[in-house]
Amino acid sequence: MYHRGMRNKLLRSLHSGPWLGAIYLLLWLLLWPTTQTYWILPYGLRFGALLLSPVRNWGWLLGAELVASAGTSLGDGLPMGWHGFLLGEPTELLTTAACVWLLRRLDPHAGANLHNPQDTARLLLAAMLVVVITGAATAGLLMATHGAAPEGVLIRTLGKGLLGDYLGVLLVLPVMAMVLRAPPDRQTASALLLDGLQVMLPAMVILALLSEHAAPQSQLARALSLAPVLFFAFRHGWRGAALAMIVSSLGTTLLDQRLGHVPEAAGYLFLAVAGSGTLMLGSATDALRRSRQRVAEQNIHLAAVNRRLDQLAQQLRAAARGNLRTEENQRRHMAAELHDELGQNITAIQTHVKLAQSRLRQAGLEDIGTSINDILGHMRRALHRLLDDLRPAVLDEFGLLRALDEGPIRDLLKAAGISYLTELHGDPRLLDDDTRTTIYRLAQESATNTVKHAKAGEFRLRLRIGERHGAVLALLDLRDDGIGLSERPPRGGRGLQGMRDRVTSLGGLFRLKPAPRGVHLRVLLRSNNDLPVTVRAV
Repeated sequence: MYHRGMRNKLLRSLHSGPWLGAIYLLLWLLLWPTTQTYWILPYGLRFGALLLSPVRNWGWLLGAELVASAGTSLGDGLPMGWHGFLLGEPTELLTTAACVWLLRRLDPHAGANLHNPQDTARLLLAAMLVVVITGAATAGLLMATHGAAPEGVLIRTLGKGLLGDYLGVLLVLPVMAMVLRAPPDRQTASALLLDGLQVMLPAMVILALLSEHAAPQSQLARALSLAPVLFFAFRHGWRGAALAMIVSSLGTTLLDQRLGHVPEAAGYLFLAVAGSGTLMLGSATDALRRSRQRVAEQNIHLAAVNRRLDQLAQQLRAAARGNLRTEENQRRHMAAELHDELGQNITAIQTHVKLAQSRLRQAGLEDIGTSINDILGHMRRALHRLLDDLRPAVLDEFGLLRALDEGPIRDLLKAAGISYLTELHGDPRLLDDDTRTTIYRLAQESATNTVKHAKAGEFRLRLRIGERHGAVLALLDLRDDGIGLSERPPRGGRGLQGMRDRVTSLGGLFRLKPAPRGVHLRVLLRSNNDLPVTVRAV
C-alpha cells in the first residue's frame, strides 16, 4: 500500500537527475513490450515525466529514453537504419519536450491536480495538441527523408501520433499525477483496493469470457468494460477512474493479443473518448464532493455562530429585562417616597390652612386661604399623575384587565374627548409581572401619544392572552384614527423607540403596521411565567 514515506522517497529521487534517469529507463523498458499501433504507453510516460519533473532533470530523462530506444531498435535490427533512428527519435523527443515546456510556461500548475473538470479538460486538450504536433513533426520528417513514403507507413505514423500517443497520455499521466502529486490517504487506498477485488476482478473475468467469442461480442465486451470505470469514477473520483481505466484497457489489450484479435482503430478510439469522459466525470465527482464537504463545514460553522448569536441575544435580553426590572423598582420606590413624603406634606399643609381659615377670615385674608387650597389641590392632582406615571397603583390594586378598561388611560382619553374602545380576552394571571407591566406601559404610552399628537376621535385597544405549544402568548393591538405619522421613519421618535425597546427586552415582536389613517401597532409577547396560577387581581 502506498504511504507517505514512499512518496517522500519518490519526491527526493525526482531532485536527483541520475536516479530519475534510471527510474525512467526502467519504467520505459517495462512499458515498451505493451506497445501497439494504437496503444503507446511509453509516450504517456514521457509526457507525464516531462510535465511533472523539474526542467533541470530533463536531460537525464531524454538521455535515458534515447538509450532505451537505441537498445530496442538494435534488438529489432534497426528497421530504419541508424540514419533514420538519429533523425526520427531525437526529433520526436525534442518536439514533445518543446511543447511541454511551452505548456508549463503558459500554465505553471498544469498536471499538478485533476480535482476539477476545468483543469482536467484543459490538460487533456493540451495533451491532444502536443501529440498532434509530435505526430505531424514525425510524419513530416519521414516524408522529407524518404520522399514519397508508403501510404501504410504514414497511416501507422499518424495513428500512433493522434491516437496511440494520446491513449498513452490518458492512461499513464493520471496515475503518475496520483502517485507524485495527489496520493490517496490510507482509507481511500483501502477502499480502492477493496472495490478492485469486489468489482474490477469479476469484471475482468466476464470481459475475458466475452472476448473469446468472435465479433461483435468482443466489441460489446470492450463497451461493457466501461461500466466498472464509471463505477470507480462515481465512487472514487478521478483517481478511481484513472486506475480502473488503465486496468480495464490493459486487460482488454492483453486479451486481444492472446486471442489473436487484430487491433482496430474504432475500438481504441472508443477507449480514448470514453476514457476522457470518465476522467472528467471523476474530476467533477471530486469537485462535487469537496463542494459538499465545504458546505457541510460552513453549515457547522454557521450553526456554531448561530448558537453563539442566540446566546448573546439571550444575554442581551436578560440584561435588558434586568434593566427594565431595575427601572420599575426605582419607579416604585420613588412613587412610594413621593406618596409618603410629598403627599403627607401636602395633606399637612391643607390641614393647617383649614385650621387657620377662621383667623384668615377675621383678618380679611380669606381669598389667600382659598388660593392656597387651590394651589395645593393642583399640586395633589399633579402628584397623582406623576405617581401614576412612575408606578400605576391601579395595576397593583385592580389587575391588568380592569386597569386597562377602567383605569387612568380611559380618564386620560375621556378628558381629551377621545372615544376609548377595549376588547380584552384571556387570563392575565398566566403572564409574569414584567409582561403585565410592559402591556400597561405600551397602552399608556400609545394613549398619551394619541392625545398629544394624533388629533384622533377614537382609540382602540385589543388584548388576547392564551397558550400555544406550551407557551403563554399575549397579542396587543393598539390603533387610533388620527392623522398618523410623518413620512420620516418613526424610529427617531422617543416614545415609539421606548416602546420598541421594552418589547425587545422581553424578546417580543413590535410591528408598526400600515393603516389608511392613524397609527396601528401590534405587539406579540411571550411570557416567562413558570409559577402556578395563584390569587392575583384581574
